[in-house]
Amino acid sequence: MSSLLKIYGVPMSQACRSLIWLVLNKKMPFELVLTMPGSKQENGTRHPTYLEKFPNATIPALEDPSTGFLLSESHAIMCYLCNKFEWFDFYPKDNEKRAKVDDFLHYHHRKVKEASLAYFAPKVRTDLNLPEILIGNAEKSFKDSLNALNTNWLEKNRFITGDQVTLADLAAYVEIGQLRDCYTNLYDFSPLKNIERWIEDMTNVEGHDDAHLVLKELGDISENPPSMENIAKANITGFKRILELTS
Repeated sequence: MSSLLKIYGVPMSQACRSLIWLVLNKKMPFELVLTMPGSKQENGTRHPTYLEKFPNATIPALEDPSTGFLLSESHAIMCYLCNKFEWFDFYPKDNEKRAKVDDFLHYHHRKVKEASLAYFAPKVRTDLNLPEILIGNAEKSFKDSLNALNTNWLEKNRFITGDQVTLADLAAYVEIGQLRDCYTNLYDFSPLKNIERWIEDMTNVEGHDDAHLVLKELGDISENPPSMENIAKANITGFKRILELTS
């Protein structure tokens, strides 16, 4: 039985990408177990076997076969790994600096993360039939968060909490970066100069290109929603790349 850490999820998932990016950056061997959100099939988050391990039925999830330890939620997993392996560059050891990272990670959920609900999901998950009022509220929250980032956090610092990239930046970028014109082309960031500069800096963080290959494969979806076939193809391409790097 393999003792490699197992990460359950798919490359298309924003939360999964942030975790995958962190682990690739740290060159930590792991096994990515393709797991479809919402599915009751054997490889889905609603399957009884998965629910027994992870009752909240979400991705990503982490399993350590050597100890049997199980954990859900991307931010919790990333913080746990940084603590366990002392990756203090991404999650500072200093209490005050760490608290600033935690501050943003909590803020993230109903602000920056709304990028997916406002722009990505209406194109990629047309089956959800999201109400217009829900999409509109998500757009407002996301734009508010962009303004706050552009005029506060990134006006004062190179990265969100200072001069060093942290988990806060990984979590924010997977939401913001997916909308860039080189990927899905769903948002114009040109009026936001600090965010544009930060985006460019984030693309130079090791592991970026491999973690985001799935979006490169998906391509521009600004005019037409992608087919399920294209979504699956992009996920498989991203998965194979990660497999190459971790096998």
